[in-house]
Amino acid sequence: MNEVITQLKKRFAELAERSYQKNVYVFTDFLNLSEQAVFFEQEREVSYAGYTLWGGAESSERRMLRFGTEELLGYEEPFPITCIRIRPAAKKFAEDLNHRDFLGALMHLGIERSVLGDICLREQEAYLICKEEMADYIVNHLDKVRHTVVKCEQMNEMPTEIQPELKEEELIVSSLRADAIVAKVWQLSRNQSLELFRGKKVFVNGRQFENNSGIWQEGDIVSVRGYGRFRYDGMLQETKKGRMRFLIQKYI
Repeated sequence: MNEVITQLKKRFAELAERSYQKNVYVFTDFLNLSEQAVFFEQEREVSYAGYTLWGGAESSERRMLRFGTEELLGYEEPFPITCIRIRPAAKKFAEDLNHRDFLGALMHLGIERSVLGDICLREQEAYLICKEEMADYIVNHLDKVRHTVVKCEQMNEMPTEIQPELKEEELIVSSLRADAIVAKVWQLSRNQSLELFRGKKVFVNGRQFENNSGIWQEGDIVSVRGYGRFRYDGMLQETKKGRMRFLIQKYI
């Protein structure tokens, strides 16, 4: 694992230097949360080149890293990503498909996960963020997800459907510590919650978060691998018994 991290940091350093020396934008593939966390460990060392993380929407979990900024380079270049709408050819015969079904169908075509961003599900449809260079291949070859025949269409712009659906929840805890909140959101024991922090499975705004006793800021996006994501909207009030009522927006 240490070797993988070392190689990834070396790659980030090389891309930053290339962008700075050649005065061009340089892009990575899509990075998962762990890879983004590695980048943030190295952020200071490569910030001289300027950078932006983007995955198609503010809420995107998988994001592409672009070295270079308009201020430094004197011009702007958009991220080479696009969105593909995947829908059943006949809705009445469609199965109830989930994220894993769509991802599995794409992997079955021999597509690398690194060229794919988030997959957003909306009723019986999916909206796939991917690298532009893969769009034609996916549109022309993805014709079935499980047993459901599907049609693919490349969108001209990022659709509103890729914006997250949020469910508001008010919860009560004895402490606003990070581990107490994670335990409450997913109905875990404090020990189970603590293990998630120790296992480096908790991320806040794309950065790995290991301080289980830490206090989050209003608006922080919390991702817990294997469970999901929520936006922490802060404390609402203290109850008569001295407990804390807080608000979250859980990503559906």
